[in-house]
Amino acid sequence: MITYREALCHGEAQLAGAGVEEAALDAWLLFSWVTGISRAVYFMDSDRPWTDQEKQKQYKALIGKRAERIPLQYLTGVQQFMGLDFQVTPAVLIPRQDTETLVEYVLQRLRPGDRVLDLCTGSGCIGISLMKLGGARVSCADISEDALEIARNNGRRLGCGGIEWIRSDLLDNIKERAFDMIVSNPPYIASGVIDGLMPEVKDHEPRLALDGKGDGLFFYRRLASECGAFLKPGGQLCLEIGYDQGGAVSGLLAAAGWERICVHKDAAGQNRVASAVKRGARKDGTEAVVEGRSDR
Repeated sequence: MITYREALCHGEAQLAGAGVEEAALDAWLLFSWVTGISRAVYFMDSDRPWTDQEKQKQYKALIGKRAERIPLQYLTGVQQFMGLDFQVTPAVLIPRQDTETLVEYVLQRLRPGDRVLDLCTGSGCIGISLMKLGGARVSCADISEDALEIARNNGRRLGCGGIEWIRSDLLDNIKERAFDMIVSNPPYIASGVIDGLMPEVKDHEPRLALDGKGDGLFFYRRLASECGAFLKPGGQLCLEIGYDQGGAVSGLLAAAGWERICVHKDAAGQNRVASAVKRGARKDGTEAVVEGRSDR
């Protein structure tokens, strides 16, 4: 009878043979997810025979799917973001640590009760995090009804039932025009680049959430030209960007009349967030201030 150690080693070898970059980690995470066994328990009992045949079959099936380069998060159905567990399916982009940079930036500038619009919400990870951690009043929009259903479920699970969910192609169906902040992680990968991405991304994550069309700037052009009409004077626009898009997105914002345009870096020193302010004063009479540095 196979032991825990043998099962884990077989899983790792199968994933490594399939080209999975973190084969050992993924084999362990699937093993732990199936068995509920912690690292500490495993190290004490690694040579124990695995007597549960059903769980063995489940583990083998999951390893087989991961070897087909199906993302781990779609197999377990969960991805952690900002310390919160979000449900994910192939209908939504898997939340990434890169996007936490955007949320952290917004949280530093958010005032409790601010009205925030999250465009291209996907799993809802940005908007839900801003309500849960920052006390914002949030509306979330996405063009995909399937994505919105996942986001709604995440909102309910995480105690954010007050979020407004809107099916909209960017701002097309947005009625309110007095938001304090608009945030978005739009599709920003150039169309011609997508087929060169890892199989987990190009073959399994929703292309609708990846494809920034042409040069990858299609949605930034729309956001730069359209978002101002939906913000209060002094309201702020905060966008996740690709590491090489700081100058281009800053130029689009400048051409559209935005002020205080800045590009902010993530923990790895890569450009990750572009921010800008609508001309005018906040409702409390103070001028909006954005800190950061531009790469222009």
